[in-house]
Amino acid sequence: MEYIFTLKYRLHDHDSDHEALIDRLFEAGCDDALPGIGQSGRLALEFGREANSATNALESALADVRKAVGNGELVEVLPDYAGLTDIAEHVGMSRQNLRKIASKNGSTFPAAIHEGNPSLWHLSDALSWLAENGYAVGAATLEISTAARELNTAIQARCLSAERSRELDALMA
Repeated sequence: MEYIFTLKYRLHDHDSDHEALIDRLFEAGCDDALPGIGQSGRLALEFGREANSATNALESALADVRKAVGNGELVEVLPDYAGLTDIAEHVGMSRQNLRKIASKNGSTFPAAIHEGNPSLWHLSDALSWLAENGYAVGAATLEISTAARELNTAIQARCLSAERSRELDALMA
């Protein structure tokens, strides 16, 4: 199955030779990625990777990038955070239709992780709910968004100090 996802990195050693960076990525096995290097010190790679699972696709891509950009810090994995427009596109419906569905089913539709303008959801939560309620959801998209969410959660957790992590665990217990 082919999984489409994006890995976003912060580069600590700013590599001003973009051609050399792209060559290293290609040689390391990232020939199935479209690189984005427009922002100084940042790298985004959109992969279309074939694997037997989303986890395997992500793990192999992460290992390949590490070979080429050992100093890079993974900061985000997509698809994860999504607005109504993004979610609607993944299931082939209009944003307005999805808004009606979410409003009508407010008590069971997943809670937004950020309520505002725009509100944001974890894509995997919304897609799971839609699939459970009879809407057509691509299996690969659901699987990769679930794996991306897990990685983003790990990224956020690594940012917490050990002491603060214990404090938060005690508050949530």
